[in-house]
Formats: sequence, structure tokens, C-alpha cells
Amino acid sequence: METTDLIFRIVLIVVIFAISLVVAMYSTYAERKVAAFFQDRIGPNRAGPWGILQPLADGGKMFLKEEIIPTNATGFLFIVGPSLAILTACIGSAVIPWGSAIAIGGHTFDLQVTDINVGVLYIFGVVSLGVYGIMIGGWASNNKYSLLGAIRAASQNISYEISMGLSIIALLMLTGTLSLKEIAEQQHGFAWNVWRQPLGFILFLVCAFAETNRSPFDLPECETELVGGYHTEYSSMKLGFYLFAEYINMFISSAVMATLYWGGYNYPFMDNFAAWAGPNPAAIFGVVVLFGKIFFSIFFFMWVRWTIPRFRYDQLMDLGWKILIPLAIANIVLTGVISTLLK
Repeated sequence: METTDLIFRIVLIVVIFAISLVVAMYSTYAERKVAAFFQDRIGPNRAGPWGILQPLADGGKMFLKEEIIPTNATGFLFIVGPSLAILTACIGSAVIPWGSAIAIGGHTFDLQVTDINVGVLYIFGVVSLGVYGIMIGGWASNNKYSLLGAIRAASQNISYEISMGLSIIALLMLTGTLSLKEIAEQQHGFAWNVWRQPLGFILFLVCAFAETNRSPFDLPECETELVGGYHTEYSSMKLGFYLFAEYINMFISSAVMATLYWGGYNYPFMDNFAAWAGPNPAAIFGVVVLFGKIFFSIFFFMWVRWTIPRFRYDQLMDLGWKILIPLAIANIVLTGVISTLLK
């Protein structure tokens, strides 16, 4: 790897990490504003104009609060839990193509940290690791509500990962690759995968809600039953890590969904725009388009949270095992049959 390419990748990693934190931070503000809109309230409006400094105030509060570790907690694992949650949330962005290549000073750079040929498997591996942070934190707290929340999270993630994986198989049958960059490039212009895999997209979307513990699948932290679930005993920035990890996961899930199904950085008439404005402006506009798709998905996550009531736990499991998995298998068979007939 050339020195210039290495420097560019390091800068890209820092930029993506910073953007992930900023998006997570202001997702809390957007969540409260969206909730206020649906409930005919104003929402945060004290800290700064229109309340835009509220996330900074909340972050400062998290940093400055007293650090409390329960007497009966397993000290080392109590710290490892939130650290692992935030780590796995952040590393998922490494294989996402944020835009097409740009040229700087005669060098061409990809707007992707690394393009591995098993990028989809990498994403699933990271998603699978995320539940360990929740499980360890819930168990190390030595609190029955925390442990129940952790067990719920583990059961929920295992159940819905199966449906999510099966929904992706049908897409991979059409694309023939596990590289997220190649999948994005195949959706050039308006040839997005959502038109070819509408059922697969719906299955993936529902599973994404469950994997990120978002309502109506927020059973692991159900306040009415489990006080706060796996993070009941946490305070200060350790609690902040768990909350940040949830919003970063929502951001990364939206980016993966946009890349797999909504064309990623591709948009209609992109070749005409590149011919008129040049390749670099077209690539930058592609990044803007991708983030527009991501922000719409994040808004949809929030919209659902403040619209649909929480499932009961038996309903959650019935949906995962009795409805989503059979539908995903049927989608695979249907995709195979249609692909064979069209050849």
C-alpha cells in the first residue's frame, strides 16, 4: 500500500468515526423532536437556538456524573460490557462504500476503508459480536432485571439473525458477490435491489429493528417490566456508551440497508451529472445521496418507535420463528425459481 493511500485511509477512518459519533449524538436530539412532533409538543428548546445544543448538554452531563459500580457487580466485566458494545457498533462501518472513487492530485482513492470480498459476512460477524456487550453487562451487574434484559437481548438477536441471514441469501443469489462495493456498483443509476427483492427488503428491515433493539422490539430494555433492562445498574459514561451504541447501530444498519437495497451512493442520471459536472462533484453528490437515504431510514426508525406499541415477548418470538423464517425461506425458493426461468 502506498503512503498516500495509507494516509487517506487513516483520515477516512477518523472522519467516519467522527461522523458516527455526531450522528449518534444528534439522533438523540432528532428522536426527541420527532416524538414531540407526533405528540404535539415542542421538544428540547432551551439549550441553544431551537435546542440544538441539547446533545452537548446531555453528553456533558454523562461525563460529569458520578461513576457508580454496584458492590456485588463483577468489576472487570462491568467495564468490558459497555466498552465492547460501543466498539462493535463502530467497527461495522469499515466495509461500507460511502461513495465512488475520487481523484486527488493524480491519485484515485476509494471512499471505503477496506473492500474485502466477504463484506456481508463481516457485517454479520460484527452484528453477532454486539450482543456480547449487552450479555456481559447484564450478567456482570448481578441484578435480576439486568440479567433478564440480557437474556432477552441474546435470545432476540439469535432468533432474528437467522431471518436476516436468510433474507440476504436471496439477494446474494442475484448479485453473486459478498462484497458491498460490488453490490453497490451493480445498482448503478436506478437499478436498485429493492425493486428485485421487495420481500427480502421488508424482512431485512424488520430484522434490523430487532437487531438494534428498537421499538416495537425493545424488549431487552423494557422500562415497564425491567426498569431499564441490561443497563439498569449503569451510570455516567458507561450508560452513555450503551445509549450511543444503540444509535450508532441504527446509523450503521441504515447505511447497510441503503447499500444493499437502495442503491447506496447511486442515483438516477448520475452518468449525465458526471459528464456535466465532472467525476469528483458527481462522487461527492453520491455521498450526499447516500446520507440522505441513511437519514430517511433513521427517521423511519424513530417514526415507528413513536407510532407502534411494543410487542409481548411471546409475540416477538412467534414473529421471528413462525413468520419471518418461513417467509425468508420461501423468498429464497421463489428467487431461485424466477432466476432459473429468466435464464
